[in-house]
Amino acid sequence: MTSKGKSKPSDRRAGKRKDRNKRVGTRIPELGYYLIVTDTEETEKNYFEGLRDSIPVELKDHLVIKVEKAKTAELVKRAMDLNDAESQYRIPWIVFDRDQVKDFDEIIRLAEKNDINAGWSNPCFEIWMFAYFGKMPTIMESYICCERFAEKFEKVTRQKYSKNDRDIYRKLVQYGDEEKAIQIAKRCYKKCMEDGKIKPSEMWPVCTLYKLVEEIHMKINQTNKNLEKM
Repeated sequence: MTSKGKSKPSDRRAGKRKDRNKRVGTRIPELGYYLIVTDTEETEKNYFEGLRDSIPVELKDHLVIKVEKAKTAELVKRAMDLNDAESQYRIPWIVFDRDQVKDFDEIIRLAEKNDINAGWSNPCFEIWMFAYFGKMPTIMESYICCERFAEKFEKVTRQKYSKNDRDIYRKLVQYGDEEKAIQIAKRCYKKCMEDGKIKPSEMWPVCTLYKLVEEIHMKINQTNKNLEKM
């Protein structure tokens, strides 16, 4: 304490660190704590919560997926603010579509500059879900992509597609092929790069969420193998 009875700035900072550790707790998910900030209340949120719920029960304490919402223009700031509290072990992502976003490239650049992973879709998230059914068609407009995906979804599943379907992830896995979807998305991204398209807004059909989904499943599969050996 200082002679006036006030704590030094360094003391206050130390106190905050201690309080923060108490709030977080001592148990840190070994496989990671994924913080996903999206600008939608429906499709993307339902998809990732479905992915979260698909994690084997014995691993749920080892891998955490938390989905938050923010306005498109505030995605990066929101991710940074949420990540700040437990940045030592959170893995932050922003998830959004090109759609009609004017600052699409700038948002991605800003995220990468601040060590925030950017999971973006061009033209929209439905292009990623298309991949589960074996193809990412070349579509530039979001509304056309959504319409055509709805047609494909109904043809494959015999069910109507709804953006607020809370069971969408399970249905994609049940009726589609997730491993194939990842490979298709990789090829589409690679082709754009080979064609000289390096600005995200110029790359379609592309969805970089395959990186996040693949990483999560790699961790789950590796952990399951390790448990089997025990």
